[in-house]
Amino acid sequence: MGLGSENTPTKLSERCGVYKEETNVTQKAPFIVEAILPNKVGHATTGRATWGRRLEFVLASVGYAVGLGNVWRFPYLCYRSGGGAFLVPYFLMLFLCGIPLLFMEFAIGQYTRLGPVHALAQVCPLLKGVGIATVVISFVLCTYYNVLMSWALYYFFNSFQEKLPWQSCNNTWNAMGNCSSGFPGNATHLQSASQQYFHHRLLEITNGIEEAGGLRWELFGLLILTWAIVYLCIFKGVKSTGKVVYFTATFPYFILFALLINNVQLPGAKNGILYFIKPNWNKLLEVQVWVNAAAQIFNSIGIGFGSMISMASYNKFNNNILRDTLIVSLVNSATSILAGFVIFSAIGYMAHIHNLPVDNIATDGPGLVFVVYPEVFSTMPLPQVWAPLFFFMLLCLGLDSQFAMVEVAVTSIMDGFGPKLLRILKRQELIVLCVCVMGFLLGIPHITKGGIYVFQLMDHYTAVVSLMFLAFFEVIAVCWIFGLRRLTIMVQRMLGKAPNVYFRSCWMVFSPMLVLCILISCIVQYTPARYGKSYTYPVWAEVVGWGISLVSIVWIPLGALHEICRNKGSLLQRIKTAVTPTIELDPVTNLAEIPESEALFIPPL
Repeated sequence: MGLGSENTPTKLSERCGVYKEETNVTQKAPFIVEAILPNKVGHATTGRATWGRRLEFVLASVGYAVGLGNVWRFPYLCYRSGGGAFLVPYFLMLFLCGIPLLFMEFAIGQYTRLGPVHALAQVCPLLKGVGIATVVISFVLCTYYNVLMSWALYYFFNSFQEKLPWQSCNNTWNAMGNCSSGFPGNATHLQSASQQYFHHRLLEITNGIEEAGGLRWELFGLLILTWAIVYLCIFKGVKSTGKVVYFTATFPYFILFALLINNVQLPGAKNGILYFIKPNWNKLLEVQVWVNAAAQIFNSIGIGFGSMISMASYNKFNNNILRDTLIVSLVNSATSILAGFVIFSAIGYMAHIHNLPVDNIATDGPGLVFVVYPEVFSTMPLPQVWAPLFFFMLLCLGLDSQFAMVEVAVTSIMDGFGPKLLRILKRQELIVLCVCVMGFLLGIPHITKGGIYVFQLMDHYTAVVSLMFLAFFEVIAVCWIFGLRRLTIMVQRMLGKAPNVYFRSCWMVFSPMLVLCILISCIVQYTPARYGKSYTYPVWAEVVGWGISLVSIVWIPLGALHEICRNKGSLLQRIKTAVTPTIELDPVTNLAEIPESEALFIPPL
């Protein structure tokens, strides 16, 4: 996740990415030879920083995986997709898709010790554009993801008031005549006070994307502050990021548990929780529920963004990534369920207070954490305590994810152009600063008065459309073209034992098929972006949205075309060369010890 000084490691074992005390007699010599001869095994180990402790990598990965989506998307998705019954497809997709593909990304990053661009170029030269695309999509995402952090800071700073500003309709920003002090229910012409605060005070929203309306200067200042925080946390690489995540990855859990303990004591909380977990088994007959489960796992863990490859590239060569994969995956899912109890206990309380059905209050996305939950705080005891803690928790959740997304760009730049840039800029900290400044400048359109429309448009076409294309081609490149046997050998050489039949069968069959199904479903059920329930984007905005998608996707065919053109021979020979990995893997003898019943899952090279 972070990039440390090139001169940080001082011992041979550190430069080679090896824990001396953990290397047994049969493994020591091969590991050291591999690290000294990077051209043989594809390692970029010399001078590369490593995480100070294994726990730092785990916390950084958990912090990246556990983000705002766990709080504002999973609970609502679970509620709408069969309640407790949704956990059946959710956990099935976790074990068939999420865990195997996260293990795959960790293995690629740790073995090659490279960022996603160079790692995937070595794994499958033909699809080297996938690596570039993952960096592009992560950087595009981080340019508007930080806007959410500026919103959280805005609410945080405005929570220290005797009376919360979104608590009543007696404010200058309230539209008199259609403001409701509570949730308006079926009265569609009314808006709650918290909704008007979000739209008319925070955003000062215009009528559409064609009306920019000028900058929101308060948000402009807060956006600078959030990028400054991100920079100060990552500019020293793993030296600084590894220490920050001790707090940012753990603090949200204290707040979630505190909120849960408080919420379950409120009247109506039980009804809200029952709405959340009550199983509707008939929903399991709907294909879309299974697709939603797979998509949620995929997006939540962060597969396809390149961040997990990047963070794993700073591990020691024989770090136990299998253990780390299970920790990150299971903690991420457990956090989603915990957040569901927290959110729906509060929604049940609001339904009780306003005598409304849960359906009228339950929602997802920014509306949940910036409209519904602030309204909850306005009716709870000690709102001046809970509100700032909640928004500070959102800030921590967002910052962890932001660290990883920015670091993907920094890692890829340093892997490809590090020596040249350091001759010009002298210090790596300046390179990180340039990346952060560029991200800040590209985020400015989102903090205009019409910025929420830009935000929604980019989020739809980046996080939904582009991601599934990239994920599909990444899985094809690694699982099928690079091949199961090579992937097995990589894991064998790092961990001392081959992955079991569960991982091999998922890599070979289940994971690629699931990703393909998700991609097909996204294409068949494509719906244009929209904001709220009524605003639809003009045609030119839809064209811009597809252009945003192509900014990342286009690198895949361009990379393939470039690789084929640069090779020599006939077209067939060029393609054959393009699908041949540049990582040389010597056979591992004890692969022969795998039972014959499992041999079909390890095809020959």
